Amino acid sequence: MSRIDDTKPFIPVRIAVLTVSDTRGLAEDRSGDTLVQRIQDAGHILAGRMILPDERDQIAAQLRAWTLDEGIDVILSTGGTGLTGRDVTVEAHRDVYEKEIEAFATVFTMVSMQKIGTSAVQSRATGGVANGTYLFALPGSTGACRDAWDEILVWQLDYRHKPCNFVEIMPRLDEHLRRK
Repeated sequence: MSRIDDTKPFIPVRIAVLTVSDTRGLAEDRSGDTLVQRIQDAGHILAGRMILPDERDQIAAQLRAWTLDEGIDVILSTGGTGLTGRDVTVEAHRDVYEKEIEAFATVFTMVSMQKIGTSAVQSRATGGVANGTYLFALPGSTGACRDAWDEILVWQLDYRHKPCNFVEIMPRLDEHLRRK
């Protein structure tokens, strides 16, 4: 159950959007547009946007660069999470993760089951953490991006969400790097 504690302040999060596609440019990037609109409508900050081809090394390099950018708290990628040979976004994400958020995939599948039934098994949505930054790989369909945002991320990226959320633990994500 999602609940908002109105006694807490809203804290905007800086989010970068990466679209993975061999065929789409910015003008055709409806899934990226969907995420950008939802990010801004929620009061968060669009910290970057890019489109890259389905090339594992390029995707991983960009994810790493963004995790090292102090102006980015969260990275959302869209596309390349399917089962075909060119779908390598999940592998690129896992090349970068320090920790995987396994339950993100589970909850995304549960949400997807309500919308598209057993076709949800074809998605490999994933989430993780690297360098104190959250990363989420979402499918390339606008519906999947909408579902991931509306049913999961809008709540977990809101500091006011109870009983817990990603934002409140954000300052501690890289505490292992600060220990002596």
